[in-house]
Amino acid sequence: MRVGIIGCGVIGKKRALALGNHELVIAVDPFLERAREVAQLKNCTSVSTDYHDALNDDRIDLVFISTTNEFLARIALDAVAAGKHVLVEKPGGRNPEELVPVIETAKRNNVFVKVGFNHRFHPALQKAKQLVDSGEIGPLMFIRGRYGHGGRRGYEKEWRAIPEKSGGGELIDQGVHLIDLSRWFLGDLDLLGGFAHTYFWDMPVDDNAFLMLKNKNDQVAWLHVSCTEWKNMFSFEIYGKTGKLQVDGLGGSYGTERLSLYKMLPVMGPPETTIWEYPFPDNSWNIEVNDFIRSIEMHREPQGNIHDAKEALDIVAKVYEKYHYTVNI
Repeated sequence: MRVGIIGCGVIGKKRALALGNHELVIAVDPFLERAREVAQLKNCTSVSTDYHDALNDDRIDLVFISTTNEFLARIALDAVAAGKHVLVEKPGGRNPEELVPVIETAKRNNVFVKVGFNHRFHPALQKAKQLVDSGEIGPLMFIRGRYGHGGRRGYEKEWRAIPEKSGGGELIDQGVHLIDLSRWFLGDLDLLGGFAHTYFWDMPVDDNAFLMLKNKNDQVAWLHVSCTEWKNMFSFEIYGKTGKLQVDGLGGSYGTERLSLYKMLPVMGPPETTIWEYPFPDNSWNIEVNDFIRSIEMHREPQGNIHDAKEALDIVAKVYEKYHYTVNI
């Protein structure tokens, strides 16, 4: 697969390193030196400051888009209009309306759009999905998820704190990951209640958000995302009628990735416990890219696609509409 990368910051570098044996044809960034840094990672000699150079290159099959949020949907639309498959970083756009023309044009041009929901490809979550699908913890009842980080000095002045650039705060940032994972396990979800608020950071977007979601079978996802966590953390608990799965950590500053299975005994009481640990470096980016390329080759919709992103953003938009974080674009 021949690839162009548009946006060569931290995530663009991760995407380049996840390419494996696939060819990087061009790296694009407004800052040419950043484009050169990413190009050098894959022995690529072509760089540009104009993303159209990637879209107009007939050699390129697939485009990675890792810009700030205000450009994601715009570039994705141009890319699918040019007949390219696309991997666009989450959340895919600033609101669900931005994704509609991308979905329509991709379908018309017979190309696929994957959104960067790499959490689906973390080993603990992959194992949890296998256990749920095999019936290991019985029919599901509900999910409880928490995800947060502590920000950093000057966080309130970064692009994520500017609603016109980001589309919102912590809910649209880390929140879409928890929403997507909940939908992965429970299917389509409706918003029962939600609250987004700024408690600490002096910025016009939310630093905490709380959600209660429910599917048609009354299975619930209870979620909290925060950038006032102070110590980075990730916790995702899946409750079944005969057991519980708990994923903690994502590696790095989030702590060792771990999956715990608490299996109910016939007499109940303390459960039978099995723990898997994944102390190696985060390989979810590589697995996600390989899975998407296999989906393209097999002509099937990828996991965590543009439709999943729109469903997640629909929920985000409903919470923001209720409060004061709706961005007029």
